[in-house]
Amino acid sequence: MPDTWFAPLQAYCERTDATFWAEPINAVSNASFLAAAFAVMRHEGRGRRPDAPVRMLAGLVALVGLGSFLFHTLAVRWSLLADVIPIALFIHAYFFLALRRFFDLGSGPALGLTLLFAGVGFGLEPALTALSGSDVDAVSNGSIGYVPAILALFGVGAGLARSPGIPQAPARHGAGRALLGIAALFGVSLAFRTLDRSLCASVPLGTHFLWHVLNAGVLYGLLVTALRHGARKA
Repeated sequence: MPDTWFAPLQAYCERTDATFWAEPINAVSNASFLAAAFAVMRHEGRGRRPDAPVRMLAGLVALVGLGSFLFHTLAVRWSLLADVIPIALFIHAYFFLALRRFFDLGSGPALGLTLLFAGVGFGLEPALTALSGSDVDAVSNGSIGYVPAILALFGVGAGLARSPGIPQAPARHGAGRALLGIAALFGVSLAFRTLDRSLCASVPLGTHFLWHVLNAGVLYGLLVTALRHGARKA
């Protein structure tokens, strides 16, 4: 790897040096993702038949925790990839699953919409930076990348909650209400992520660990909603 891949990063309030345990709370709070993955697998195991897509996504939740642990301990550029890649995979895989399972779309249309969603998501930050003339990623403390996900979550939830007169409407309404509640929790967790650096003076520990804990709850809620309210379709 080039030397730049080992360049140290100091992205969060809790980190004050380059040592392995400089972010103990941020690092250890990633156990919440492992707990969420374990809880989802137990929940899935109580079903009448296996749910392979949910199992795969639960595995991604565990990888989110492990990758984030690496980033908050090693804090170098390559470990940032270990942090963000599992998150991106989960976001887009769940979006695809939601279109298939909650809206009953075929694989082709669901894949096409997922690719469109990915394109919008990856293009949003550069577009806003170009339009505003400021580094939107820096201003938002890196949270701008999650805006498409929370908008999609609110959009899917609202679409399901307002779907009268269609087959399986009660199940879709239940899924919609659940997703709207999860989206609200996601908004709170994203606020803690965004405010971490700006609150350093008053909260030296930072607030990023709350993003981990609450976001683990978000991922758990998303997978349980897929188990409870969706026809089992990948």
